[in-house]
Amino acid sequence: MTYDGNIKNKDLLALREYVTHDSGSLNKADSTVQLMVTHSNLKARFMEIRFDRYMSILRVKEKLMTHVGSNVSTMRLVLKDWDGATVSELGDDSKMLGYYSPEDGWTIHIIDVDTNSMSANGWLEDVSKVKKYMMSDEDYEAREGTYRQWKKEQLAKDPTWCLEKAMAEKRGEVWVPPAAPIEDDEHQAEEASAITVGMRAEINPGGKRGEVKFVGKCETLPKGWWIGIQFDEPVGKNDGSAKGKRYFECPDGYGSFQRPVNVQVGDFPPVDDFDFSDDEI
Repeated sequence: MTYDGNIKNKDLLALREYVTHDSGSLNKADSTVQLMVTHSNLKARFMEIRFDRYMSILRVKEKLMTHVGSNVSTMRLVLKDWDGATVSELGDDSKMLGYYSPEDGWTIHIIDVDTNSMSANGWLEDVSKVKKYMMSDEDYEAREGTYRQWKKEQLAKDPTWCLEKAMAEKRGEVWVPPAAPIEDDEHQAEEASAITVGMRAEINPGGKRGEVKFVGKCETLPKGWWIGIQFDEPVGKNDGSAKGKRYFECPDGYGSFQRPVNVQVGDFPPVDDFDFSDDEI
């Protein structure tokens, strides 16, 4: 596990102990110590790597090499406490780790003295430094079994083919192509002409009821005519504004903009949940 951030090791240890206190799930040996690991060439921090206090510093370096890639012979190890203060430099490869009395949550900081190390200058973390294989468009066009070739074959069979259509058919669904963008500035003007502010309305589909608060065009919405509705219940999506521009006033969550074709005006009183019909039991 890696960690990036500025939280102090002591705070992280306290949080870990709070979560795992008396869980009995770790089954950690008395000689085991869990240490964080940082590296002079890496931004990442490696959390809770387990070490045995009876390991020699040389064995510690060999274990660290599998995590960070630095050569054993070019590592300098520094032991730090919870607050990042240096406790000791682990300079004697023959000594056991326990000689330095490390505690859970302390940090081993690796200093890689090899200027040609593969971790130097961000080579293990900066993907922009990695040479990428590039294929020319001509070479890709000549390859067989590519997505581009398969797409051409599908379009030759069905000019309306698209990936979304293929996925819908695979699911056993009927694919409905997306509607083309509306370019007519007077779209549904005729339907809007029969609607005026103050009328009661019902929206279909859905059957939601409310009052007409706005009739007109909205510069922040697609072209054409729009009807602004204040619903009787908080089943709307806005407060009478669209993309930062206000068109009418209503409480947040009560407003909605509808195309005129979806708005039926007439005698639509608010729905009374307690108004039961005599024919209904």
